Amino acid sequence: MTTAVPTRTSAPLGRLAAAEVRWVLRRPRTLVLLALLGLIPVALGIGIALTGGPGAGEDGDGPGLVAAVAGNGLVLPIAALGLALALLLPLTVATASADALAGEASHGTLRGLLLAPVGRGRLVVMKAAGVLAVAVLAVVVVAVVGVITGMVVVGGPSGTLITLSGTTLGLGEALGRVALVAGWTIGQLLAVAAVALAISSFTEHPLVVLAAVLGGLIVFGVLAAIPSLEWLQPLLLTTGWGAGTDALRDPLPLDGLASSSLRALVYLVLGVAVTVVRMRRRDG
Repeated sequence: MTTAVPTRTSAPLGRLAAAEVRWVLRRPRTLVLLALLGLIPVALGIGIALTGGPGAGEDGDGPGLVAAVAGNGLVLPIAALGLALALLLPLTVATASADALAGEASHGTLRGLLLAPVGRGRLVVMKAAGVLAVAVLAVVVVAVVGVITGMVVVGGPSGTLITLSGTTLGLGEALGRVALVAGWTIGQLLAVAAVALAISSFTEHPLVVLAAVLGGLIVFGVLAAIPSLEWLQPLLLTTGWGAGTDALRDPLPLDGLASSSLRALVYLVLGVAVTVVRMRRRDG
């Protein structure tokens, strides 16, 4: 009498996710986008160091925030994250999301994955892991390069950060504020990535995903600028994307960061739900 030896019909989810992350991070376009993101704080820091701007504006928004970097190097990573969130960071995660499903479909490889004994839910988790890795790494690149550039190129009071409120924070608290903005930015990007992944599950053309996501963000910005549509702003993902500057105030106001994070969570849940439902019904 022989005993049947159980066989594994699918690879562990952790191994699949790790393989997806390695594959995503080896793509030339991913590396190019990460390099461009790293150039943002460097270019901003060098430009401010060469011109030497005035102090911050009263409200700390827009040009005032950039001017606050002069002689205050630890403001640089927060300013760089704010500038990158306007376009290049969403473009990076949208590109990863477009490649995750629409790119696979355009190359004919998605059908093979759907027929393989992986499971539709596991497939979505695997693809989401690659997009998550890109989002986290993109923000980390901007934040870390921003801190290094700010301390080396811009300079300022050694190991301190002068807030927009006029108070001075020590190195540990200043880096904590940078980490807070970085984590908040990742949350906003995950919402963009979830929406892009949902769109990617409906098409075989990655450019359609990029056009829809970036076009949608532009439309959101236009709608937010129309006074008569002020009632619509709580529904727009880009509403509150300027809340990162709140980390430069003392005491730290959390209302803007919390409300924008909650809004991003709603978009994230909806995007993931649509993606899962679509992938369970998709044939190829």
